[in-house]
Amino acid sequence: MRVMLIVNPFATATSPAGRDALVNTLSAHFPVDVEHTTHRGHAGELGARAVAENYDAVIVHGGDGSVNETVNGLLGPPTHTPPAHLPALAVIPGGSANVFSRTLGIDPDPLQATRQIIDLLDRDSHRRIGLGHSADRWFLFNAGMGMDAIIVHAMEDKRHAGKPATPGRYLWTTIASFLRNAGGTASFTVTAAGHDPRTGVRFAFVSNTSPWTYLGRREIRINPSTGFDTRLGVFAATSTGVLRNLPLATRLLTQRNPKAHHLFRDDDVAWVTFAATEPVDVQMDGDYIGAYTDIRFDHRRDALDVVAPVPSPTA
Repeated sequence: MRVMLIVNPFATATSPAGRDALVNTLSAHFPVDVEHTTHRGHAGELGARAVAENYDAVIVHGGDGSVNETVNGLLGPPTHTPPAHLPALAVIPGGSANVFSRTLGIDPDPLQATRQIIDLLDRDSHRRIGLGHSADRWFLFNAGMGMDAIIVHAMEDKRHAGKPATPGRYLWTTIASFLRNAGGTASFTVTAAGHDPRTGVRFAFVSNTSPWTYLGRREIRINPSTGFDTRLGVFAATSTGVLRNLPLATRLLTQRNPKAHHLFRDDDVAWVTFAATEPVDVQMDGDYIGAYTDIRFDHRRDALDVVAPVPSPTA
């Protein structure tokens, strides 16, 4: 078995000692080629190389951004025919949220996850999952326009200033962004397959699975029935007002079915479009990707082979 390990040495929850222990544990079971990322986009370059050089598996030790880059490198642009041979993807969490790996059922502790991945590879425990995508980029768990992307943008600015992306900082950045932008965010139109357009939307998400994110150990599920085996979920709100969103936030935090008069939601649609008259911030998998006036999201079934526990029929 040929295995490439892609390590982001700058990921939030990694350390030199932890990375050495992880590499030693993996290398004791099978040969591993270790590659450290050095710049933005490098994980994607390494993912493409893993395909070209016929690796059997790629293990990513980093946060959700590193995993997203790797997957885009493995698959290439969504408009292209995917390669005939694709390495299986495994993830050892190393970021602050690690939404994708946790949703797959991977242990949040990196060393425990390493042992789990070894066991899964030994048992050939893989599953195929669907992915969401825009015209030029894949996403693993969610994308968002408006307030969500504004928060992600603010968090990236704080990380660049040397502040770690802790759950507490994310929570307070969210609260501050809502208070600061409650009446000032641009609106846009959301159209989902099978539904009439919704105008005046202030923030919206497209989900490829659930939960949408984690607050510490708490799951936040905005589209509870969306999963890796369904199509996309859409969650669009026409208000950023604090008083209107507090009851909705309470329902999300207490894991009740999300509903509100200003909310449009569907957990299984084929495609979603966002259209604005002026550029609005957009994020994918927790990475700010820029401001857009028009963007469309589609879904592809069985797009990626992942090393993960196979869910039970009732899960």
